[in-house]
Amino acid sequence: MKTIIIAGGSGFLGQVLESYFQEKGFLVKILTRSPKNENDILWNAKDLGPWTKALEGAEALINLTGKSVDCRYTDENKKLIHDSRIDSTHVLGLAINLCENPPKVWLNSSTATIYKGSYDKEMTEADSEIGDDFSMNIAKSWEAAFNSITTPKTRKIILRTSIVLGKKGGALIPLKNLTKLGLGGKQGFGNQKVSWIHEADFSNAVAFLINTKNLEGVFNLCVPKSTNNSILMKTLRHVLKVPFGISHPTPLLKLGAKIIGTETELVLKSRNVIPERLLKNGFKFTFTNIETALIDLTDA
Repeated sequence: MKTIIIAGGSGFLGQVLESYFQEKGFLVKILTRSPKNENDILWNAKDLGPWTKALEGAEALINLTGKSVDCRYTDENKKLIHDSRIDSTHVLGLAINLCENPPKVWLNSSTATIYKGSYDKEMTEADSEIGDDFSMNIAKSWEAAFNSITTPKTRKIILRTSIVLGKKGGALIPLKNLTKLGLGGKQGFGNQKVSWIHEADFSNAVAFLINTKNLEGVFNLCVPKSTNNSILMKTLRHVLKVPFGISHPTPLLKLGAKIIGTETELVLKSRNVIPERLLKNGFKFTFTNIETALIDLTDA
């Protein structure tokens, strides 16, 4: 049985991928700080240990490790966000190079947030503007750590993932809850672009990159055409059959974010990203229309 290793796989995206690959007949092992299930393996995401044996002969290693950015950007949290990504990437690279039979491919998570906010310019892997703020610099450092590691026997791929919409986690859950409470209006001016991907297409894209042996480097994981915040929220109200939604002007969002312990960047940044390399290499999306995706994910 072929094995997939998911580092930091106990969160939303890890669980999505675990279910997907198990259904495809793979043995999936999760590297986690808090083992709970039979296929969980203890690691601390920074030091070598017995967990490294799990990498031997693996079909793929997928690294999703990193403290959630859904928090206030205090100095302490900034350090944790940075260190959790860089330390795990370095130790995985070291472990791969200690293997006699290393994983065939290593997919390391990054983020579509690496690109500057844009309303007009569509950011592709080859033609884009990478900016200079905390979130973008984290992504740059993460990718630099990954790129600094040479793995002669292991193909390497960077996943610049956009907002993943799923049934049981991710951004859609709080948006659904807000909408059901009558608070599902636009956020800020509502014209900020939203690059997104359905959880099924996210899993299919990861599998496509594993199975297409000649592919390496950076890939954007998002639908071919972004929507915007106003359309997203209007469509969600329509799908959930909620007749109205109170909008959230930017000052109110900033106050609310402070109260609930997060940052407004998560909803106000304009993400206008295109998966050019996936499309050019023949990947086919199942969900490209936001309404179709939301109907599927909400069982409406």
